[in-house]
Amino acid sequence: MATHHTVAVLGGGSFGTVIGNIMANNGHQVTLWLRNKALASTINEAHENKEYLPGYALSKQLRATSGLEIALDGADIVFVAVPSKSFREVVQQVAGHISRDTIVVSLTKGIEPNGFRLMSQILREELHDNPLGVLSGPNLASEIADGHVSASVIASDVPAVTSTIHDILHCDSFLIFASEDMFGVELGGALKNVYAILAGVGAALEFGENTVGMLLTRALAEMSRFAVHKGANPMTFLGLSGVGDLFVTCSSPLSRNYRVGLAVGRGQPLDEVLAQMDQVAEGINTLELLKREADRLHVPMPMVRGLYAILYEHCEVVDVLNSMIHREQAQDVEFVIR
Repeated sequence: MATHHTVAVLGGGSFGTVIGNIMANNGHQVTLWLRNKALASTINEAHENKEYLPGYALSKQLRATSGLEIALDGADIVFVAVPSKSFREVVQQVAGHISRDTIVVSLTKGIEPNGFRLMSQILREELHDNPLGVLSGPNLASEIADGHVSASVIASDVPAVTSTIHDILHCDSFLIFASEDMFGVELGGALKNVYAILAGVGAALEFGENTVGMLLTRALAEMSRFAVHKGANPMTFLGLSGVGDLFVTCSSPLSRNYRVGLAVGRGQPLDEVLAQMDQVAEGINTLELLKREADRLHVPMPMVRGLYAILYEHCEVVDVLNSMIHREQAQDVEFVIR
């Protein structure tokens, strides 16, 4: 007999909404927390998140609230889907309202602005005793909402977390796979946003398919190279949260980070691009942090440094890309099983 769960999803953006709705459709009681009281009321009345997923019908089992304590009341599973810059603040508020047995899972693909802290590290620092996990993968919320078959990875060092999250989320159109490498899964989700911006720049310059293929594989090499220095397993990057997420985010106009790069590549100022967006492009927040940490660790990341030069040092896009491509190290595959 299937176990019934009471779930809180913190964050009423597109991904938090679609993940919450999947669980509600699977028969679980789900409360979506968002700060916008008027939007919460609209969701409850119209069963639709008109701001972030217009036209997507929401289950009547999913309720919205602007009260955090209300959302957390009785929850045995909590998903955190807020932007990285407010992640710690929200988790600190959560700490006093859940039991030590409550499973807490991050849906946020980013890095804390005031230091190089992954979301799982913030969870561990603020929720010392709770079982924790990270969910990541090639998950464009609008495509999941449209019913296209998608998949994600739940990573945790607690087997009960991976099995429980699989059971509440897995369905015909949303498949769940497991991993023990939280850092690797999380870094894949965070770092690919940076390369998606670069891919958008390349699209604006009408790069050929050969060039795109080269950039994607070099991006994967950079990501895994950096992740190993942070303690992750490079093989994780061959999975959904690595190459899968990288490919989707770097090739789809549905990706916010890709759209940022596309606009910048066409000559639009970065500040103007960001002002027009209704949701956070995490790659912008991640880029500066990633460059600083790579410099500190002496990890070669020419693509990251090149994008930084384009966005913040106002270097010419074509000059930077040509320099970046031709100065990359000659080694193709760095991690080989012998």
